[in-house]
Formats: sequence, C-alpha cells, structure tokens
Amino acid sequence: MTRDRLTRIFARIPTISTERLIMRKLLPSDYRDMYEYSCNDRVTSYLLWHPHSDPGQTRRYLEALQGSYRRGEFFDWALELRDSGKMIGTCGYTELFPEHGRAEVGYVLNPAYWGHGYAPEAVMAAAQFAFVELEMNRLEAHFIEGNVRSLRVMEKCGMTFEGMLRQYMLVKGEYKNVGICAITADRFPPGNFYRMERRRGMFGR
Repeated sequence: MTRDRLTRIFARIPTISTERLIMRKLLPSDYRDMYEYSCNDRVTSYLLWHPHSDPGQTRRYLEALQGSYRRGEFFDWALELRDSGKMIGTCGYTELFPEHGRAEVGYVLNPAYWGHGYAPEAVMAAAQFAFVELEMNRLEAHFIEGNVRSLRVMEKCGMTFEGMLRQYMLVKGEYKNVGICAITADRFPPGNFYRMERRRGMFGR
C-alpha cells in the first residue's frame, strides 16, 4: 500500500457498516450530535483536546474537516446508529504508516452509549478494514494511563497490552504516561466485521 493510494481511498472515504452502525464521512450537519459529547469533561479528560465551548465551535470544526477529507488527510468515520440515524461518536486512524504496514486506531463515543459494545464493534470493523483494504500488518491503539474504559475496548478487540510509555506525551500542560496495545494481521480473528455500504453509495454521502 502506497501513500498515494491511501490518499485516494480517504479522499472519498468509503461508507461501511456493521451490525448496528453505519460508519461514514463526518458532515457539518452532525454538529449537534457531536456537541453532545464534545462539550463533556468526562469524554475529553483522557483526550488531547479540550471540551468544545459551544455548538458553533463544533460546526466550524466539522466544516474545516471537509477540506481534509477532500485532500485524503483525515481518516475518521462518524458512527451512526442504523436504527435511528443518530451520530454517537467517531472511529478511525490517528496515524497511518504504509511504509511499515502499521496503523493506529482511535475512537470517541458519546457517554450516553457507553457500555453497549458500540466502541468494540466499530474498532473491529476499522481493524479489519486496515488489514484487508489497506494491507496493514499491525494495528496499534494508545491510551492515557487511567483510561480503563479505553483499555477494555482494546482488550475486547483482541489487542495485547505491550507496555506503558513513561511521560510519553505532554497533554494539557502535563506529561502523561501512555499505554500501548496492538494486534497483528495474523492474530486477527476470522469473521466479517464490516461490509461496504451501498445503500448510500460506497463512498459516503
């Protein structure tokens, strides 16, 4: 997989689906649903960004993302509930290293939907997409020490905890310990964890 091919794929990010989720391009019209969780301290306490101050900030962020999508520089899907159309979070790749066959997955979920298995469902789809469509060999995930919920998601997806990186990142003015989990393609379980969604077009809306 070349960097140019990755850019072409994500310039028209494919819409995929799981049992309960549609994973699609983020849109400016998602700003109300995104603001529900992006303004919440419980969500951002273990993330690199601060809570959004108002819905306008969320809308401006989503509008700015459209250019990143067009350039193939943004690799996140919106997580939309199949039964209601509500956008409840995001999942995608924070970094891609095609020259090493390695990707890093990340995810954020509205706390109203924590504990229902949506995050593992999305991560499994993103993992299989990375191994099958992007020809990656290794998928990593990082978490700030103390984020037990995120670690549990990684473990549910078959990732192995590989260690704690001491004072690895400067986050909001404080050096944080960061844990790393990973799974390789040869360890990924068999099954179909996503399918290309053709109801709205293979390449999103």
